[in-house]
Amino acid sequence: MNVFEAIREKGITARQAAEHCGIKVNRNSMAVCPFHKDKNPSMKIDRRYFCFGCGEKGDAIDFVAKFYGLGKKEAALQIALDFGITFEENRGRKPPPKRKRQLSPEQRFERAEKKCFRVLSDYLCCLRDWNEKYAPHTAEEEWHPLFCEALEKKDHIEYLLDILLYAPLSERVELVTDYGEEVLRIERRLEQCAVGAEGGVGKNNGKDGAGITAGNMV
Repeated sequence: MNVFEAIREKGITARQAAEHCGIKVNRNSMAVCPFHKDKNPSMKIDRRYFCFGCGEKGDAIDFVAKFYGLGKKEAALQIALDFGITFEENRGRKPPPKRKRQLSPEQRFERAEKKCFRVLSDYLCCLRDWNEKYAPHTAEEEWHPLFCEALEKKDHIEYLLDILLYAPLSERVELVTDYGEEVLRIERRLEQCAVGAEGGVGKNNGKDGAGITAGNMV
């Protein structure tokens, strides 16, 4: 709720606002009007106020606005402050867009390096699995496309991971820069594996269609 709704819900009366401003109200709810030269109490003030001398009338917000020479919004905010009323000023409005935190070049590289290592590690696990799972059992057996991919790519991926793990910073930066596109292709390859059960291999261990092979990846 906004500040006006909060004040209404809290039930702040004109008398409460006036007394907080220093106006003395007698037992008959009458007070000397502060808005004209009033010698005898001529303002009736309770939930709202009305002056029989000058005709001023209104609620708590009107009284504070008139007393301090404020606009109604400023008067409402003053009452909220005086009486400890909380409210949600921005309700119904779209929150301001969050600014994206700018990353330093070092932070951008660290992110890219971590992603590169994660993708290559995941791919190496797949290659090792395919190397065992689809290895031919006889010399006459036709090689499975995923077994071929494992033979072709496993040593290369292990080499790249060794660089990321043990090489100096300059070599790691060069690898992340030079192999960025390849890492993205491998990431898409892994996504296809997850969706299509190891690269789209059909039933019967690929006899119904080998799906994506190593040649499609790079």
